[in-house]
Amino acid sequence: MQTLPAYAQLTILGSTGSIGQNTLDVVARHPQRFGVYALTAATQVERMVQQCAQFRPVWAVMANEAAATALAEQLRAQRLSTRVAHGPQALCQVASAEPVDAVMAAIVGFAGMAPCLAAAESGKRLMLANKEALVVGGRWFMDAVARGGATLLPIDSEHSAVFQSLPDDATTWAERVEKIILTASGGPFRQRDPATLAAVTPAEAVAHPNWVMGQKISVDSATMMNKALEVIEAHHLFAIPPARIEVVIHPQSVVHSMVQYHDGSVVAQLGTPDMRVPIAYGLSWPQRMASGAAPLDFSALGSLTFESPDPQRFPCLPLAWQALAMPEGATAVLNAANEVAVAAFLQQRLSFTHIARVNRQTLDALTYQPPDSLEALQAIDARARELAQTWVTRLGSAR
Repeated sequence: MQTLPAYAQLTILGSTGSIGQNTLDVVARHPQRFGVYALTAATQVERMVQQCAQFRPVWAVMANEAAATALAEQLRAQRLSTRVAHGPQALCQVASAEPVDAVMAAIVGFAGMAPCLAAAESGKRLMLANKEALVVGGRWFMDAVARGGATLLPIDSEHSAVFQSLPDDATTWAERVEKIILTASGGPFRQRDPATLAAVTPAEAVAHPNWVMGQKISVDSATMMNKALEVIEAHHLFAIPPARIEVVIHPQSVVHSMVQYHDGSVVAQLGTPDMRVPIAYGLSWPQRMASGAAPLDFSALGSLTFESPDPQRFPCLPLAWQALAMPEGATAVLNAANEVAVAAFLQQRLSFTHIARVNRQTLDALTYQPPDSLEALQAIDARARELAQTWVTRLGSAR
C-alpha cells in the first residue's frame, strides 16, 4: 500500500478542464497536505494564469509554443515565478519529475497516453481520469504500472465506486466477485425515440442532465460510448472477464456502481453526483478527507430506478465487448475512431447516429499487429484515425 507523504507534491495533467478544476478545488481545501508542482493545459491561457496565481506551481505546460509564449508573458507581467514549457515531452517530464508524489491524469484522448505512461514508469501515485490510457494501452499499460511500482487509482466515478466496493485484498477479488455492475445515467436521450436521433444537434448532445462535462465526454455520454470505454477500462483495472461486467442505466446518478458477490450480496457506493468525491478519495486513499461535496440527503432522494440499455438507442455500447474479443489493439482502434467521429459530429460534418457506424466500420475493417510499444500503439491509432476519416467523408457526403 503506497501512502502519500504528509505534504505531497502534485502534477495535474489537464488542469483547466472540469476534472482539473475540481481537483484544484479539493486541493485548495487542504493547503497543509498538498502543493502543486506542475499544471498543464492545452490552450486556455487566461485560466492557466489564474491557476498559477493561486497555486504557484513550479511548472506550467501548454500544448503549443504560441500558448506557452502568451502564458509566459502574462506570468511575467504579474511577477509570477512559474516556469513555462510546451509540448508532449514537457508533459512527460512534469509527470515523472522526482519531486512529484502523485499525478492527476485528466487530459482527454490519446494525447494523455504518453504522460500517463511516464508517471506509471516513474512509480507515482497515478490518479486516472483519462480513460484512454487503459482503453488504448490495455494490458501493456497495466504491465508498465506493475514494472514501475506505481499505484493506480481510478477517478472516473464508476470505477472509483467499484474500487471502494471491492475487498481490500485484491488477491481475493476473483474468488469473491460474481460481476461488476457499472451504472450509466443514460444521458439526454434515454427516452428519446430512436427514429429521431439522426436529427440530434451538438447543442442537444452536450446538454447532460446530471453532470457538467466537456463537449467530447458529453457526446460520449449521449451515445453511451463513454460506458463502452468504461467497460474496457474496468476489464483491465480489476482483471475481470468482460462477460462479468454489466451496464445498467440509473438516471438519478446516485448509485455510482456496484459489485455483486458470489453469495448474491451486492455492495454499492452512493453519493451526490460530484466529481470531487472520487478525486478526494484518490488524493487521500487509503484514508478519506473532505471533498466539498454536499452530503447525500436520503429523505429527499425519492425513487432510485434501474433499466437495461436499449441497443437500438445506444449501438455504441456493445462495441466494448466486440473489441475486447478481438486481438490486442482493437480497443485502441475503437477509441481512435470514436474521437474522429465525435469531432466530426461536433463540427456538424457527421450525423449523431453515424458516430456508431464510423466506430463499427473502422473496428471491423482495420488490420494490424498487436502492439508491443507506445510507438506501435501510435501507429495503430494513426491508421485508425485515417480510416475513420474516410468513413466520416463517405457518410457525411451521404447526409
